[in-house]
Amino acid sequence: MLEMTDESENSPFLEAPQYAFIISDSVALKVYSSTNPQNMKIASLQKGLILLCNGTEVIGEGTGFGVPVVKYSGETVFSGSSSLYVRRLGNIIEIRKEFLMDLTGRDRLRSFKLKIPGIRMLSAFFCSQYQRHKRVVRPVLIVRGLFFKFGIKSSFMKSPHKGTIIVTYIMDRNRIQVKLNFSQLEQANLDKVFILNEQGAHFFRTYSDSEGLRLVDEEIGAWDNVTAESAKIADEQNNIGFRLKSIEGSMLRRGRELMEGSLNWIGLDYELDSKYCHFEYEIELLG
Repeated sequence: MLEMTDESENSPFLEAPQYAFIISDSVALKVYSSTNPQNMKIASLQKGLILLCNGTEVIGEGTGFGVPVVKYSGETVFSGSSSLYVRRLGNIIEIRKEFLMDLTGRDRLRSFKLKIPGIRMLSAFFCSQYQRHKRVVRPVLIVRGLFFKFGIKSSFMKSPHKGTIIVTYIMDRNRIQVKLNFSQLEQANLDKVFILNEQGAHFFRTYSDSEGLRLVDEEIGAWDNVTAESAKIADEQNNIGFRLKSIEGSMLRRGRELMEGSLNWIGLDYELDSKYCHFEYEIELLG
């Protein structure tokens, strides 16, 4: 853990390769400047805050808390590089992670780019049906799992970067205030910004919200709108979880996918249009 002694408001941020923050005897948070943990298809992507339960990371194939993804006309851009800084202000820990937006998604067949239009169209068709029709969720997961088994999977390629998004996590006991600054992001042709808050679907299996809706496992869906004022993701016993609130001007969505060796994430993600220069929200850790 990073050693910090100056606790004044003028305390400088210190660069760190990683940082861990203990919440309770069984729950902690961790963040890396590298792309760790390098799990499955998103191994090359930067992660946000990672939950640990009894010392074990339970992120699965999730991105962690507070990870930006940006959509421009014709391409979606991810972060593969970052810098991490930490400082302490009394009992509060402030973490600043600067995400360089420098990767785009590519379909690949083993080590070769897919150039067969039919396969691209088939994959796009299954994804669209997955999002529109709940009855085909399981068959589509099976097909996507077969794509992965036979070497057809998503990968991420270095591209000219689109700038930096600065994400500040302010941690005070079981609450995390997340602040995003988009002022250094390229604005030309910017369409949408997504903020991902994901952990592992193998560990977290239930969704519930302030409207009384409760869903388990596949009932949660892959990309559905949240209409309630707040929503919660928790483990099966409801011992550990996290809650987010809907925020005016953004769309909150829930999702979960679990397929051995391919998909393993559950989360609550925000979607913003391109007008925002700043955005902030709070994550409440439960249990």
